[in-house]
Amino acid sequence: MNYYGAKELAASIRTVRKNTIIIAEEIGEQHYGFQAAPDTRTVGLILAHIALVPKLQEQFHAIERRTTLEGFNFPAFFAKLIADEQTPRSKAQLIALLKEEGDRVAQWVDTVSDDFLGERVSMPAGMTPPSKTRFEMILGVKEHEMHHRGQLMLIERMVGIVPHLTREMQVRMAAMQASQAAAKA
Repeated sequence: MNYYGAKELAASIRTVRKNTIIIAEEIGEQHYGFQAAPDTRTVGLILAHIALVPKLQEQFHAIERRTTLEGFNFPAFFAKLIADEQTPRSKAQLIALLKEEGDRVAQWVDTVSDDFLGERVSMPAGMTPPSKTRFEMILGVKEHEMHHRGQLMLIERMVGIVPHLTREMQVRMAAMQASQAAAKA
């Protein structure tokens, strides 16, 4: 029995995207050009990357419904994706893009079956592992976003913002401490 299927995966993608959007909203537009180190993406480019990179999994699974990645033209796909990432966008446009693309991907994931998620896709020759389930590959969308969201949370600290998830945890801890102190009194 599979306890984590399409509905749960779509819900988790929505949760991760919701938290990314909160970060995008909290960072001032004046910091969207901030670059933590040379040869890294700016805040704005990280957000565009997060919004657009799920199109790769969508291409594999929804559009082409590939059973193998052998022969897929990765360089051409990434050239188009990078060009789209580089399109100048305002803070409002990036937040709208994050919302639209996140909703679109989650809505699609909501519709797939457990059988579909269990199908194996062969990787190009020489890759390890030699195949992955569609579930694992689509789960990578969320994992990838969380990786970049970690970068954004560090950037928030660098520009003087305490990330919202940290603030929420601090409030919960303070409430627990107050409750314990009241119980002792």
